[in-house]
Amino acid sequence: MSGTLTLEELRGLSASGEIDTVLACIVDMQGRLMGKRFVAQHFVDSAWEETHCCNYLLATDLEMHTVEGYASTSWSAGYGDYLMKPDLCTLRRAAWLEGTALVLCDVMDHHGHHDIAHSPRAMLKKQIARLAEMGFEAVSATELEFFIFEQSFEELAKTGYRDLTPISAYNEDYHILQTTKEEDVMRTLRNDLYASGIPVEGSKGEAETGQEELNIRYGSAMDAAENHTISKHAAKEIGWQKGHAVSFLPKWRHDKVGSASHVHQSLWTKEGVPAFYDAEKDLGMSDLARHYLGGLLKYADDITVFLAPYVNSYKRFQKGSFAPTAKVWSVDNRTAAFRLCGDGSKAVRVECRVPGADMNPYLAIAAMLAAGIKGIEEKLDPGAPLTGDAYEGGSNVIPTNLRDATEALRRSDMLRAAMGSEVVDHYVRMAEWEQEAFEAVVTDWEIARGFERA
Repeated sequence: MSGTLTLEELRGLSASGEIDTVLACIVDMQGRLMGKRFVAQHFVDSAWEETHCCNYLLATDLEMHTVEGYASTSWSAGYGDYLMKPDLCTLRRAAWLEGTALVLCDVMDHHGHHDIAHSPRAMLKKQIARLAEMGFEAVSATELEFFIFEQSFEELAKTGYRDLTPISAYNEDYHILQTTKEEDVMRTLRNDLYASGIPVEGSKGEAETGQEELNIRYGSAMDAAENHTISKHAAKEIGWQKGHAVSFLPKWRHDKVGSASHVHQSLWTKEGVPAFYDAEKDLGMSDLARHYLGGLLKYADDITVFLAPYVNSYKRFQKGSFAPTAKVWSVDNRTAAFRLCGDGSKAVRVECRVPGADMNPYLAIAAMLAAGIKGIEEKLDPGAPLTGDAYEGGSNVIPTNLRDATEALRRSDMLRAAMGSEVVDHYVRMAEWEQEAFEAVVTDWEIARGFERA
């Protein structure tokens, strides 16, 4: 698969004029690409070593508001710089943009002495390093679900997002005819991502009007996060180029299915052997796999903010919606929060169905790895798998709102030990602000419900 580049290859492409622009990007708390556009010649001359950005980029909300209350940066501290260190292993074409390459950067202190602990890439690297010390590599894959709308971002913004019209008129789950009508966006997305070094497998219609899913081949946990982030960014840009809005909002209407981002995960040994598989065990699950799953179940509340970071995230968790409501595991059962896939085979793995399409994959995977590692350390047992409908019963539920999930994060001794208290406090503040911002707004629902009747 072509698409990835070495620095020397980029030098040649710059000299020939084939690539004239390089995007140097960090990943912010929301999982978005932030950074700079360089003239390609300048990048290969010097900027490949380092550049800088304002440290408020890891302390803002979705609207880029400079939020008070972060220990890492503030008005009183003067909003200084972080160093952006390009990771040349991520250098690639951005085939959906003319003459453009892209590289992801690590976020370091101003002098380049150490990673910024609360930067998403650093958080995932830390959990990967913990696993490496135990002799394992994390293998992951994510599914990207999203809606495509008839109108553009700009057109919808002018209406106050009141006239949202999906690109199709009916449920298109696995529907070839309906998704053919969306190929102007999806064919470009698949092919341009593949040409950019992203191992795209394919796409399919999802279970709603105008809803698509993009599938990317599994890989290392870091590769999975990188591929997810770049693909999500590309989907929005390609949709924009075609005159369509592409949205990863988990729940844009109460009577529509939400958009998820399921995360598949397993551990392999350093020798490349699937460590979750044991042919002698029930379901082919090794003891290690059971302990890992036990950790995910025990610490599900602790990690929920990293899987569902916004007020809207919790609107997905509805009975009969294919989004989970209960912290249970089951075998190939899409009603459970944790689904065992590939049972009895070397592909046995755990699928977490909690995250919505708004998740930051670095944070979500890092949090799940931390919970799984703790389960291994504590030799936790997940118990017997649930059979039947996980929506029935009503107990052992996933946190139903951001406020409860934030409190679970604040109280998490497991995450404080795994990530550091300063990191946990940073993301507690992120979640607190999201709740505060929501509570300060008068919604359309309140006005329609009470304007006359109250």
